Parts: sequence; C-alpha cells; structure tokens
Amino acid sequence: MTYKIGLVGKPSVGKSTLFNAATMNDVPEGAYPFTTIDPSVGEAYVRVECAAPDFDETCTPDTGFCEGGERFVPTKLVDVAGLVPGAHEGKGLGNQFLSDLNEADVLVHVVDFSGETDLEGEPTEGHDPREDIAFLEAELDQWYVDVLEKGIERYRSGYHGNEGDIEVDLAEQMNAFGTNKDEIKQVILALDLELDPDAWDEADREALARELRKRTKPMVVAANKMDTPEAQANYDDITSDPEYEHLTVVPVSAHAEKALKSANEAGVVDYTPGEGAFDIVGDVSDEQEAGLEQIREFVAAFDGTGVQDAIETALFDELGTKAVFPGGADAMGDDQGRVMRDCWILPEDATTEDLAYHLHSDIGDGLLHAMDCRSGRQISTRHELEHRDVVELVTTS
Repeated sequence: MTYKIGLVGKPSVGKSTLFNAATMNDVPEGAYPFTTIDPSVGEAYVRVECAAPDFDETCTPDTGFCEGGERFVPTKLVDVAGLVPGAHEGKGLGNQFLSDLNEADVLVHVVDFSGETDLEGEPTEGHDPREDIAFLEAELDQWYVDVLEKGIERYRSGYHGNEGDIEVDLAEQMNAFGTNKDEIKQVILALDLELDPDAWDEADREALARELRKRTKPMVVAANKMDTPEAQANYDDITSDPEYEHLTVVPVSAHAEKALKSANEAGVVDYTPGEGAFDIVGDVSDEQEAGLEQIREFVAAFDGTGVQDAIETALFDELGTKAVFPGGADAMGDDQGRVMRDCWILPEDATTEDLAYHLHSDIGDGLLHAMDCRSGRQISTRHELEHRDVVELVTTS
C-alpha cells in the first residue's frame, strides 16, 4: 500500500511551494489563482527511527534513504487544484477538485496564516485565516451531504433491493470515500440517529455527513508563511482558541524548506530535512548569508520549517499508520550484502498476515507464523504489529 497525502486549500496559499519543498519537483508556483490546474503527484518522505542500529547493523534501503539514524520512507504527495467557495456547486475547479480529492487518504490543508490572500486567492491584507479553515471544512461537508442525499434517494427508490438497510445503500453511494456499511451504521448509531432516513432532519444529515468526512478524510492544518510576524500572531490566536481544539495545526514555512533544500543541493548548507538547525558550509554572499540567518532564526524558534512535521503528522497521527521492517536472515545481511532493505507503512490495525500479503499474495497464502526479531519470540498470523516492529515471516512459500 502506498498512501497518498493531499495538499488542499484555496489558491495562492503556497500549496505548490510546499509540494516542491517536500518533493523537490518543479511544479509552477505563482501568487495568482489556479497556478495548479491538474493535480501533481510526487514522492515525499516521512521519517522513521531506523531499526538497524538496534541490531548493530547499518541499513541499505532499496527505496528512500537513511541519514543520521532516521529512515526516510517514500510516500505520495498530491498537490490538488485550489478550492474556492462554492466548489461543491462547480465553482472554480470545483468538480475536478472534488474528484482529485478522492485520491488522497489524508489531507493537509495549507492555509496562508499571514492573511495576505482572500478567499478567492487574490492578494489582500489582514485576512483572517479562520475564514479559510471554516470554508474548506464547509465545502467538504457539503460535498458529503450531496452524496449522502443521493444515497438516501437510492434507498427510498427500493430499486436495488437490499432488504431495507440504509447503511447498505449509503455505502454503495459513498464507496469512493473509502467507507463501508459497517462504519456508516456505527456512525449513525453513535449520533443517536434511527436507521431510517425519514426520521432525519437537515441538521441530522449534515451531522452524519460531517462525521463521515472526518473519518474518511482526516486533516491537518499547515499554518504556512509562519516566518512572518502576522502569521505568528494569527497562529497564537487560533491555537489558543477553544473553538479550534479539534484541529491539529502545524506551523510551517514552505519557502524556508525549499530554500534550505536548494542550498543543500548546491553545497551551500548542510541540512537534513526536518531538523531544527543547519550549517553554512559553502561560500555565500552577504545577502545570501543574511537570508540564511533569517531562516536560521525561524527554524530554531519552531524546531524546523514544519514541512516534514506536517506530512508526518498527517500520515502517522491523523491517519494512524505505522512503519514495519521485514526482518530475518534475508533482511539483515543477504548474500548481496543488503541490510534491512525495506520499511513499509501499514494501517494502524495491521497484523502479521497483513504484512505478509502486503509483500506478496504467495507469502500471505503460505504464512505459518512470524518471529519478533527483537525478542526472538514466535508471534501468530493475527498478531497486531507495533510501530517500528522488525518481523521475520515464516512461510511455506
């Protein structure tokens, strides 16, 4: 499984800059609406503490890389076209945006916390980022409401003959969101609603749609442009406001991350993505040095640029995934000298059997049991794995 993290938000807030900073791709950036039309997909990385040193080994990754004891594991990042109010009605690139959004497992909502762009993505001053947070959630909720209503119509028609189970028709209509009838039934009952849509009023339908959206499209807010005083003031206000306690807000400067990665590639600085410090190692002009020192102050104050933190918070905290290392003789020193070649990102409830089938269907079909490489004990096929587990699979295949 390769997870996809979707970068969403209104135009001109720095989504493409963050995408380029994370992936080092060359997607067009510009301070005008709809710079991004078609979604761009690139490879970003999440950090996992490498397990190889626990076995006195040095890993040799097949994908990604390892630096300073941190394993950088590939994941997919999607830069989705900018969203404007009324997208669920087709405004802006609304229909395309909503279609592209289904490709993402978790969302990073990039918000211009400096307040320099209005809701349409046009330059302004003093815009309140709260409006951006509210409008995007409202647009997504209304999108879900529209699909939910179609599911209710499907149920009322009785055409599909599912013995009158509303959750079945809703699941059929909303399957693109990655939900199922069991989850939908659970949500309906958790909201103290009857399993009869005729008993739901408008507020009930909106509440159901909103809860399904939260479960199927978890979201992190990337408070971008935090290297400006205006953004820092807005960040302090919003993160101290009880109304926003339900949100995870990560302070970010996509510009700083892109500048440091570019300088690192040019041999000007020594920088590891996600770190809260860097060293100037090349020749720089006085102007360049002044710019780097400004970035240094920011990353020291916020313990990094926030780009890595936003991606990792989305994948590990909001989506709840975990990293697992296949172990054993083949993984820790094979005949080609490769050590702990793989690190896989799996769902939070992944078992030994899930790992086996993730590697290959034949391995899953022939799985007998597994070994915990740290403890040396045998574990069952249904054993639920932990983050950073190192597991040797024993299989007939």
